[in-house]
Amino acid sequence: MTVKVRFAPSPTGRLHVGNVRTALINWLFAKGQGGQFVLRIDDTDLERSTKEYEDGIKEDLSWLGLEWDDTFKQSDRFAEYDKATEKLKADGLLYACYETSEELDRKRKIALSRGRPPVYDRAGLNLTEEEKAAFEAEGRKPHWRFKLSGNPCEWTDLVRGPQSIDTSSISDPVLIRADGSYLYTLPSVVDDIDANITHVVRGEDHVTNSGAQIEIFKALGGTTPQMAHTPLLIGADGQGLSKRLGSLSIQQLGQDGIEPVAIASLLAKIGTSDAVELRDDLQTLASEFSFDKIGRAPARFDEKELLGLNAEITHGLSFEDVKTRLEELPMGDQANEAFWTLVSENLQKVSEAAIWLPVFFGDISKPELEGDDASFIAGAAAHLPEGEVTEDTWKEWTNALKEATGRKGKQLFMPLRLALTGQSHGPQMNKVIALLGREKLLARLS
Repeated sequence: MTVKVRFAPSPTGRLHVGNVRTALINWLFAKGQGGQFVLRIDDTDLERSTKEYEDGIKEDLSWLGLEWDDTFKQSDRFAEYDKATEKLKADGLLYACYETSEELDRKRKIALSRGRPPVYDRAGLNLTEEEKAAFEAEGRKPHWRFKLSGNPCEWTDLVRGPQSIDTSSISDPVLIRADGSYLYTLPSVVDDIDANITHVVRGEDHVTNSGAQIEIFKALGGTTPQMAHTPLLIGADGQGLSKRLGSLSIQQLGQDGIEPVAIASLLAKIGTSDAVELRDDLQTLASEFSFDKIGRAPARFDEKELLGLNAEITHGLSFEDVKTRLEELPMGDQANEAFWTLVSENLQKVSEAAIWLPVFFGDISKPELEGDDASFIAGAAAHLPEGEVTEDTWKEWTNALKEATGRKGKQLFMPLRLALTGQSHGPQMNKVIALLGREKLLARLS
């Protein structure tokens, strides 16, 4: 069997770390098994779906390296869903219901008040043709529900192990709304059958849905894929990410200077028995992937870990790797290899080089030094050794200042760093002054 999986986003927004993790797990599993990764665009909601978001989803996946072997849109397949609908109706498994949303809500509240689960009472199954005609005459349009068997639906989940959903304890799912539009459930099953999807890999919030969908697979004569339901992402604080998804969109992370392989390395390893460590490429991550490694606890997404991985990547980039990206920054066209070699070890992102470009190639705002620090800097130039400024100059210079002023440690070094760079931290000062040169040093000390 050739493994074939699908990632099925709705083009109603950009991808965020939560749904990208699902895409990544699908991709890693498929490629690790020599299989195929299908991108299905779930755009049956024609009002909310846009071409802009569809293009954005594809752009995000390509940027991450998650290329697909095939892609299609659900909006091109309504005829197939209509055929499946007619089959289910003919088999007595899809029935019309005429309750309004207010009436359904009232039924749920009554059931709960009586200590019963809020399961739909299948009133639609008992309607006579006359009653249906009366509802139609009122202007009501039916929604359509799939008739569940009422038996346990069982499967062995690749993450959660043996699963059993008692279909008598859940409502018959609505497959078609009163306006005639399809909900997610039926089109998804039809597509999985027609595309020969072998494994459905998604979040654990779909476990109950899977019970109903497995019965629809059987009703349509399809082969039920194997299922894998992964724990959802939470933040480092243990809270859900829903309120922060805008800042955690893949588009925003990329704009913020996060490298794609840092995102992939983190999302592939959190929530598993593997340590969170940087990997060079997706193929390496695919070779290490296994559903057996995924735990049952929610996976914690920690932005500090992401920045740590990103810093590791940044430190290893050569000047040639970043030259074009530096040129996009103000004064970046003046950057050279000596500059990048010096500052890169202090950066978490390539874009942070923007802090240091004016330090070496432009002007800095003079820091506000108070009291003795100001007079110390004013007299520091007098002790700067003559001749070319090299990396050895710093030690000779600070020793002379120490002897002349009695200053030492932070009291000696911090005012100099602030005066010369405008920053309270950064690269080693012996290398900084060598790159700055005598003229800039004297100008900033004056």
